[in-house]
Amino acid sequence: MQKDKSPFLPTFENNKGLLPGTEIQLEVMGDTLRLRKKLPSERGISLIQMMRGKATNGLGTDGILQLTRADE
Repeated sequence: MQKDKSPFLPTFENNKGLLPGTEIQLEVMGDTLRLRKKLPSERGISLIQMMRGKATNGLGTDGILQLTRADE
């Protein structure tokens, strides 16, 4: 099995929201392995809340993309 690849069926992954990049948490309980989506950290949530509404220079998506793309 390749690194970062899950052995689960794609239909199970999609149904449960286990998409590429989803962080998971594994818990061993006796002879049972419990797999859960990892909840966002409190720090990440507070950072997003602090940044929300701060970009007030009027740039739209196209303007932001122009700034982030390298000159070709």
